[in-house]
Amino acid sequence: MKPLKEYIIPFVGLKIGKHHFDYQINDKFFSFFEYDEFAHVNVQVDLDFDKKSTFFELNFNVSGSVEVCCDITNEPYRQDLKDSFKLVVKFGDELNDEDDEILILPHGDYEIDISHYIYEFIILSLPIKRVHPGVEDGTLKSEILDKLEELSPKGESTKGLNEVKDKETDPIWDKLKNLLTDK
Repeated sequence: MKPLKEYIIPFVGLKIGKHHFDYQINDKFFSFFEYDEFAHVNVQVDLDFDKKSTFFELNFNVSGSVEVCCDITNEPYRQDLKDSFKLVVKFGDELNDEDDEILILPHGDYEIDISHYIYEFIILSLPIKRVHPGVEDGTLKSEILDKLEELSPKGESTKGLNEVKDKETDPIWDKLKNLLTDK
C-alpha cells in the first residue's frame, strides 16, 4: 500500500518552533484505508506541529461531520465530530508505536506519515453508540421503531429511550442494602 503523499511531513527541513498544517478529509481518504462504515465525509483536521530540538508535539483538532447509520434503526444521519488529540514523537533505536500518545521513530528518519493517525483519530471521535437524533426526541418515523414498539414487553415503551424510569424496589433488598451502610 503506497502512502498518501500529502500526509507525509518532512520534518528535517522544518525550523524549530510551531508549524500549522490543514487537511480536508473526504470519502477518498477513507477509501484508501478500505473503510466503509460511514459516507459523505466532510472533516477538517488542523495540525499544530511543534518542533523541539529532541522531539515533536503534534496537536490534532478534528471537526466536521460524517454520515453514519443508527445502531437502533439503521437509518442514515449526519454525525457531528469535534475532538482533539495529542501525539508526542521521540527518537530511539527502532520504531515503536505501541503507546497511543508517544511514537518513537528511528534516529535516521527524516519524515513522518500522519495519515494513519488522522484515520484513527476520526474513527475515535465517533460515539460508541450511534443513535439517530430523531430516535432520541421521538420524531423519527421508521418501520423498525414501529416493530420494536410492537414487540416490546407490555407496559414498556421504546419512545424516549433516554428516560430513566423510577421503579419501586423490593423492601427485602432495601433492608439488605441497609446492612452495608449500618456499622
